[in-house]
Amino acid sequence: MTDSPSLKTTPLTALHESLGGKMVPFAGYLMPVQFPLGVLGEHRHTRAKAGLFDVSHMGQLRIDGSDAATRLESLVPGDIVGLGIGRMRYTQFTNADGGILDDLMVTNAGDHLFVVVNAACKEADTALLKDGLGTAVVELPDRALLALQGPAAEGVLKTLAPATAEMTFMTYAAVDVDGIPCFVTRSGYTGEDGYEISVPADRAAALAERLLAHPDVEPIGLGARDSLRLEAGLCLYGHDIDTTTSPIEAALTWSIGKRRREEGGFPGAARIQAELADGPARRRVGIKPEGRAPAREGTEITAADGRAIGRVTSGGFGPSVDGPVAMGYVETAFAKDGTDVQLVVRGKPMPARVARLPFVAPGYKRG
Repeated sequence: MTDSPSLKTTPLTALHESLGGKMVPFAGYLMPVQFPLGVLGEHRHTRAKAGLFDVSHMGQLRIDGSDAATRLESLVPGDIVGLGIGRMRYTQFTNADGGILDDLMVTNAGDHLFVVVNAACKEADTALLKDGLGTAVVELPDRALLALQGPAAEGVLKTLAPATAEMTFMTYAAVDVDGIPCFVTRSGYTGEDGYEISVPADRAAALAERLLAHPDVEPIGLGARDSLRLEAGLCLYGHDIDTTTSPIEAALTWSIGKRRREEGGFPGAARIQAELADGPARRRVGIKPEGRAPAREGTEITAADGRAIGRVTSGGFGPSVDGPVAMGYVETAFAKDGTDVQLVVRGKPMPARVARLPFVAPGYKRG
């Protein structure tokens, strides 16, 4: 595929094409869905060694000011004030009804907050932040974002930045990587150990090539990124979470600290506090279909008597578990692990069961 005037590119687009990446439209960008290794091979390589992902399409922002954390808490349910310097936290933008506008990562970089939002929502997220926080919000369009994920990620990155080996999960450091000043977090969205590296856009391709020169690293596209996050039980905005789902329904209660649960003070707090107290009507769960046929997004979930109780929001083949896996929402009475359910595939009910998330044990190191 050649560049389209309507599609944006990242600083790595030319590199992707030179590596044989199959380029497709995604969130308004031209992005690689796979490389010659193929989705299955890329998935398995990331689980075994290290994969390099281009996530430069995501939005990067800085929030300045000594009161940045307090002010951001007016827009999200996460505990930002309690976030220590050099730590990062997952949270969500919520609306007045308690629905999720987007999910995001917030890092306390000391003299500012560093925020990463989803590509498809970044214009709306930026407007929301600027409306709430004004000129304290600074966009960072001159930076690219790389994700190095997998059990070999530490060994690879420490050859270019030795200090990164001392980092633990969900921490941040400003370090030189191969002589390039970068913002590095030990984080990612694959369930594996790894790092996300914010790098000046004009030096991103050089750093990517340096990382890819390591024998343990392969370029990875969107296809394997999706299967990796699905096996890890991680939500994809617009599919598993959206404005119709609350953080409690989405099994993201862990992302709301005790103080915020009690105090509220964020959009949709009334609904979220009520669901914390009384339980939601439905919950996001893992689902393991029997047999080999995957259940795709939108598949109806029914009880044994055929009554509809929910829908699949993400589904596909899980290479690491060698079988189909899915996530979706079911009525709370059916959300217990091991509950038998049915998936209606092409009009035929297929047996499945509710399964504990994640499907694959996490490989990251907690601090």
